[in-house]
Amino acid sequence: MTRHTSSGSDVRAWLGLLVVLGPVLLVSMDGSILFLAMPGIGRALAPGADQALWILDVYGFAVGSLLIAFGNIGDRYGRRRLLMTGAVLFGAGSAAAAFAPTAELLIAARAVMGIAGATLLPSALAVLSELFTDPRQRARAIGVFAAAFAAGFAIGPVIGGLLLEHFWWGSVFLVNLPVIALFLSFAPRLLGEVRATRPGRVDLASVVTSAAGLLLTVYGVKRTAAEGLTGPAALAVPAGVAVLAWFVLRQRHLDHPLIDFTLFRDRVFTIAVITGLLPLAAWSAAAYLAGVYLQSVLGVPVLTAALLALPGAVVLTVSCVVTPALVDRVGRRTALLVCHFSVAAGLLLLLPTTATGGTGWYVASTAVAGLGYGISFAVVADTAVGAVPPERAGSAGAIAETGNEIGNALGIALLGSLAALLFRLRGPGLAPTLDETLRLPGLTGPTAEDARSAFVTGMHGAAAVAALLHLVLGLVARRRLPRPAGNGGRWT
Repeated sequence: MTRHTSSGSDVRAWLGLLVVLGPVLLVSMDGSILFLAMPGIGRALAPGADQALWILDVYGFAVGSLLIAFGNIGDRYGRRRLLMTGAVLFGAGSAAAAFAPTAELLIAARAVMGIAGATLLPSALAVLSELFTDPRQRARAIGVFAAAFAAGFAIGPVIGGLLLEHFWWGSVFLVNLPVIALFLSFAPRLLGEVRATRPGRVDLASVVTSAAGLLLTVYGVKRTAAEGLTGPAALAVPAGVAVLAWFVLRQRHLDHPLIDFTLFRDRVFTIAVITGLLPLAAWSAAAYLAGVYLQSVLGVPVLTAALLALPGAVVLTVSCVVTPALVDRVGRRTALLVCHFSVAAGLLLLLPTTATGGTGWYVASTAVAGLGYGISFAVVADTAVGAVPPERAGSAGAIAETGNEIGNALGIALLGSLAALLFRLRGPGLAPTLDETLRLPGLTGPTAEDARSAFVTGMHGAAAVAALLHLVLGLVARRRLPRPAGNGGRWT
């Protein structure tokens, strides 16, 4: 009888994990699925330069800025309840985005999806603790969870390309609805409610100031890149920085802060969190710019562009799966160093691309950098949590996850803005983006070629800066991370 009960419980747990992976895949996939859809959205909705960037990254900012807050809310009111509510909201936002008639409404729908995504991620991970009570099985389940999250980021552009080959741009959002419907049908039967006895209330002022500070700062950077240092941009950046500074100071005086900044006193924790943020920033910016490069510069069909992204997606997913086993042999320090140096090498492989050719360099770039991206997904959270005392592991894990999401959004916002700035400085000056320039009536061949070359220059600049940042962080990690005392990746 005991054996039968245990077997039934195991089946329920793994079926529950399978159900939870649906929303997890959607949240991560929707951070990247638009990369190949942007040229089509540009033709249909004609967004401006800053609007195009907001369409891409308002989702990541909404997820990242609210992730910790919704983690606290889920602890207080129930993880399954929040998971179900978030799934309904995610489905509604997806439907609204698919049929948005203007760029402004598409941005608003993407923001709603981001808010919903912030409810799904921490709740899905917490529900696993109720499903898997055995520590060894729970570790395996969390590994599957992390691999699915990484795979979602990697396959987003591929699935987007396959859909866009046959349907209109809104199909990349409608694909979410069947997954949400299946989740809502099976989750109540397979998932139990989870609450935690976390002290204190969520500090609303911290939630508002963290989100407002990020959005003001990024808005100013984008406006500066697209239009120059105008009045609103000149005010937005210092205002955003001031709000973020006030947010940090406020956390120091709260009994239960939204982000425990004292954790950053540990150098291993700090390097781990930056390792979660920077590769995601590089990956998102490179994937977005490369999608435009393949389609608008080289004229590659969208399905071909999706297939060209497949080798990098495979390398990323496989490296995420096998990294934990390799870390047992070589240690976390070596894994983090390989992460940064392989991402840097991959980004530098984009520099030989030209306005007339470079698909081979692009494939090589995604494959080499994919190794580093996969390592980042696999080891960052574990390294961050392992660097702090057990009673602070929850805060450490939440900060690591937030760093991933903020990195995904910052890459497009900051590195994308750098590429836009270089295009504005080097291009023909007829429109702020390549796609807008190519749509101008009466555009001559030489002018179009100048615009394409200027875009490639912008892509090269963003890739070079991201590669340099990874090289620097790799050298810092090599110097500052302690060497392991023995096998297993433990720190001395």
